Amino acid sequence: MPTGVHLPNARELLFEAAERVLARDGVSGLTSRAVTTEAGVAKGVMHRHFVDFDAFLAELILDRAAQLEGAASALRDSAGTGTVVGNLADALTAVFTPLALAMVALVITRDGLRARLRETRAARFPLIAEGSAMVTAYLTEEQALGRVAATADIPTLSPTLVGSVHLLFTNRESGFPDAEALHKVVKTVMRDLITDNRHAPRRRASRESRRE
Repeated sequence: MPTGVHLPNARELLFEAAERVLARDGVSGLTSRAVTTEAGVAKGVMHRHFVDFDAFLAELILDRAAQLEGAASALRDSAGTGTVVGNLADALTAVFTPLALAMVALVITRDGLRARLRETRAARFPLIAEGSAMVTAYLTEEQALGRVAATADIPTLSPTLVGSVHLLFTNRESGFPDAEALHKVVKTVMRDLITDNRHAPRRRASRESRRE
């Protein structure tokens, strides 16, 4: 496609192409030329919309990290239902998709990308930071409902849980973990912090009525 052709959705077109290249060819195969070729556009399209390739990658990762808000809302809304371990395991499975893990690896391996991200995010690590915030919001709800111990240090617990699960998912020798392995990690981190939850739904309903 000629460089001068106007593409109203060029940003998303390039993002989707980058995701396909990353999923298929991995971090080492992700180049600006590979992205524009995959998108079917001239290389100049990339340069017209982004300062450089690291700027493009930073915007891609920030955009995809922001999309975790839907998963965060669903997890927060699950407070008081099901089990704490099951809710956390399901949510973290949604966070650590193969594509998300590839993006985390991308951040780790590209100095220029990390520098770009630091310009907008200070020390926060994309995807990992969103996952930790999601778990923090959920555990805070469950703590208020009495299903997580009042003594639980949630600001410390959340990144510990997310980091442990991230390490489990990056064990490529045995593939991605099965549900049993994931539940085991969550149970281990949450050991002695999950309390009797038989009355949690009723207490949650009471809290919601007070909010109204």
